[in-house]
Amino acid sequence: MTHIPFLFNQSIEQMRRIGARGGRTRGRNWRARQVAAMAAPREPPTPDTPPQETTIQAMAVLDAQFAWLRGAENPRR
Repeated sequence: MTHIPFLFNQSIEQMRRIGARGGRTRGRNWRARQVAAMAAPREPPTPDTPPQETTIQAMAVLDAQFAWLRGAENPRR
């Protein structure tokens, strides 16, 4: 059989070349990943500014503004 129907009727030689091209690409990508893995680890970025308001502070502000909702976050009240 000189062709495989599901590969658009290409010859065995054409399929071999396509496979070799994919193998070379895989090898090149693999080597690039290995070089990247060996590179020095990056330092995590530092935040520009610390948060201005904590959750507890925000809850206190909301409790002061909406007194009738005070303690609504606790379901057993």
